[in-house]
Amino acid sequence: MDDTLFDQVGGQPFFERLVDGFYDVVETDELLRTMYPEDLTDSKRHLVLFLCQYWGGPSTYQAERGHPRLRMRHATFHIDKKARDAWIIAMTSALGSVRSELAQDQYDELLAYFDMTAHQMRNV
Repeated sequence: MDDTLFDQVGGQPFFERLVDGFYDVVETDELLRTMYPEDLTDSKRHLVLFLCQYWGGPSTYQAERGHPRLRMRHATFHIDKKARDAWIIAMTSALGSVRSELAQDQYDELLAYFDMTAHQMRNV
C-alpha cells in the first residue's frame, strides 16, 4: 500500500477533480463567490497544489508561494459562522462528487481535515 493519501488516491488528478467540484459550488454561492477573484484559475491551481502538498505530494505550493500560512492568507476576508458553514457545505459537496474514488477511511480523514480547517479560518 502507498504511504501517503496523495499516492493512495492517484495523485494530483484526484485533487483537481475535488477542487473542480468545490469551485462548482463556489461559483453559484452568493456569499463565497464574493471572496474570490472573477477569474478562478489561480485560486483553483493554488488549492490543488496546497492539497497535494498537504496530503504528501510534491512541495510545489511551498516552492511557488512559500509557507501556506492559511490564517494569514485568509485574514482579509470576513469569515464568520455563516461563511464557514458555506465553505464546509461546498467542500462536502465536492467530496461527495469524488466519494466513489475513496475508501471510507480516506473520506473520513479528508472530511475531518476540511472541517477542522474551516473552523480554524473563522476570524469573526
